Amino acid sequence: MKAMRVALAVGAVALLASATQASAQNMLGYGQKNRDKASQPQYIPPVKAQEKVFPLDSTWTAVSLNGKPFAGAERPSFIIDKQYRARGFGGCNTFAATAFPLKEQHLAVGPLALTKRSCDKAVGASEMQFLTALRTSGQWDLVGSQLVIKSQAGELRFDRAL
Repeated sequence: MKAMRVALAVGAVALLASATQASAQNMLGYGQKNRDKASQPQYIPPVKAQEKVFPLDSTWTAVSLNGKPFAGAERPSFIIDKQYRARGFGGCNTFAATAFPLKEQHLAVGPLALTKRSCDKAVGASEMQFLTALRTSGQWDLVGSQLVIKSQAGELRFDRAL
């Protein structure tokens, strides 16, 4: 009789275990539906293009403005240091400003502080065009070894100075 009770108890436990396993397979618990659907492609977010970093502490010498090369030995140049201070030479006068490289390769240049040297009219006009293009700069890019700054006043191209 004792053996019969033990056998009956073992049978009941086995029956209960198989019923529990069957109901667990039919029941969708937290995350179960995602594990069962392996055929669905997994969402992968699009990869953004690596954003370029503005070359701080590099001196740049102007090559051209709107495709027109700068003439003469005294070409405009500038540098932006790590404290975001821009300073340079416009062709006749020196200048200083605050300049911030922004996200998505934009550039913000603050008001310019200029020296007041008297210059030849042609050099002064060229300097004014350069400073206007630099002050209204919108976007920048590194194309090969050149820095290209696009602005409302045109496109400035620079070579890295030694």
